[in-house]
Amino acid sequence: MRDIAVFSGSAHPGLAAEVCAHLGVPLSPTRVSRFANDCLEVQLQANCRERDVFVIQPLVKPVQEHLVELLMMCDAARGASAARITVVMPHYSYARSDKKDAPRISLGGRLVADLLVAAGAGRVLAMTLHAPQVHGFFSVPVDHLHALRELAAHFRRYDLSRTTVVSPDLGNAKEAAAFARMLGARVAAGAKQRFADDRVSINSVIGDVTGRDVIVLDDEIAKGSTVLELLDRLREAGPRSIRVACTHGLFAEGALKRLTEQPDVLEIVCTNTVPLPVDDPEEFRGKLRVLSIAPALAEAVRRIHNGESVSALFDAPRDEEE
Repeated sequence: MRDIAVFSGSAHPGLAAEVCAHLGVPLSPTRVSRFANDCLEVQLQANCRERDVFVIQPLVKPVQEHLVELLMMCDAARGASAARITVVMPHYSYARSDKKDAPRISLGGRLVADLLVAAGAGRVLAMTLHAPQVHGFFSVPVDHLHALRELAAHFRRYDLSRTTVVSPDLGNAKEAAAFARMLGARVAAGAKQRFADDRVSINSVIGDVTGRDVIVLDDEIAKGSTVLELLDRLREAGPRSIRVACTHGLFAEGALKRLTEQPDVLEIVCTNTVPLPVDDPEEFRGKLRVLSIAPALAEAVRRIHNGESVSALFDAPRDEEE
């Protein structure tokens, strides 16, 4: 791994350090400063010439600041004669802007993908994109990982004989079905209609949840409005227990507090693709479990660097059943 250089922006340096620890390589320093006119300046403070450069940066709040940082890091590596630049983006927030569902609306997912390639990215390593079509927005190779194995390993500690995995909507039902197969559980889905970013309606739950141990699975939890709406429908059916799981625990605007205050939610499980947006994580340790995806990212980085198959490790779970 001597020809590798790993850099991190300011979005999630803790995750980058953990990935480097698993790789057995140092995290190369990055200097981010600001001119008097508020413009950012980025300097990569390690040699990049003819090296395999990996830039780790999830797009989290403040998203625009971290995006510009990432673009500048890619540009700096390209200007420093890097042999290849791989963007490791554990959370791609613009993946939610993936379709034209209103007149004259921007497609941020595709635009930001184009910006990353224009800045010098030659490859992208992403985790649980919001929609499968976002993969195709990039004109460079994309390795799309998921965290279902990490989540499944956690839930296998419980008795799963009466478990149902519930997707909040039909759009995530395929992912929930794959997760249910990994656990040997049943699957159900909510019939959701979205009216605004924070206003949804779930009319019913399709599937058997009465008297069963429910695991609500979503790709991300932002304000938590979808999960809270689903909990109301689940309570009407009378499940035996409820747990909530997601890959990206964004927990914006007090969502984590609202979810932990639900008396029938036994546990909230997420991964560390994004930093927890709370000042005191210990306040939520009673119900919150944060799983690390650093080993998976590190193994993917190692395989990309060595020219080995990444899909052999991170193919969609349905392929494992075939």
